[in-house]
Amino acid sequence: MSYQLSCSIVLYNTAEEVLKAAVDSVLQSDMKVKLFLIDNSPVERYNETFGRLPDVTYIFNNANVGYGAAHNIGIRKSIEEGIPYHLVLNPDVEFGPQVLSTLFRFMDVRPGVGLVMPQIRFPDGSLQYLCKMMPTPFDLIVRRFIPAALQKPLQARMDRYEFRHKDYNKVMDVPNLSGCFMCTAALKEVGGFDEGYFMYLEDVDLVRRIGEKYSTMYNPEVFVCHAYAKESYKGTKLMRYHIRSAFYYFNKWGWFFDGRRRRINRLCR
Repeated sequence: MSYQLSCSIVLYNTAEEVLKAAVDSVLQSDMKVKLFLIDNSPVERYNETFGRLPDVTYIFNNANVGYGAAHNIGIRKSIEEGIPYHLVLNPDVEFGPQVLSTLFRFMDVRPGVGLVMPQIRFPDGSLQYLCKMMPTPFDLIVRRFIPAALQKPLQARMDRYEFRHKDYNKVMDVPNLSGCFMCTAALKEVGGFDEGYFMYLEDVDLVRRIGEKYSTMYNPEVFVCHAYAKESYKGTKLMRYHIRSAFYYFNKWGWFFDGRRRRINRLCR
């Protein structure tokens, strides 16, 4: 069967009812999608329920190889099968049947667009501000370590960082888009995730690399629902992953002397 779109979801002890909503969203789409479930869990537990579904390939890694590295397994298989578009999807996302075809058409008639993200909402319907400027070390320190009650003097800066000064009901060119839902046609040329990141900021890195060759767009014509739990804020182990990824990211792209970041962020104001 010839597919126009593939999708990868990375699992790690994911609740089955949460995963079912995401899988159903993909398989009940009005596009035919090849779905790769890449399992980093310590014990195989999803194959019986999901691995035998039509259009689903289940891969058990028997180890936690990392978020980006696991997605790359699905991305490589997608490229090998000649599937032109790929969706990177979090397992806690669900959406209606027209979402994928709408985004596919949006990209298909705009060859200069390398990646698109829809509007992202919380389960209660409120908006998630997931369009962002390219991060500076200061931005990440404030967001991760400064309590919200103490961020008030910096609120204007943080609002700009999250594009809150922009209209989230309009299509926008955005340099930093969330990895919870990224539809792209650029991975064959640009490559997948940098596996130097075990977890966190690998999406920022990928969007930046795609943005060097293509436009990276936000399209609110359709929306998806994302549970969005900031897990790295809830435990020291995940916090360490976040800090390690931040060091890797800024060592790669520049801490304070990043001219391209400065130019692009200036255009976002």
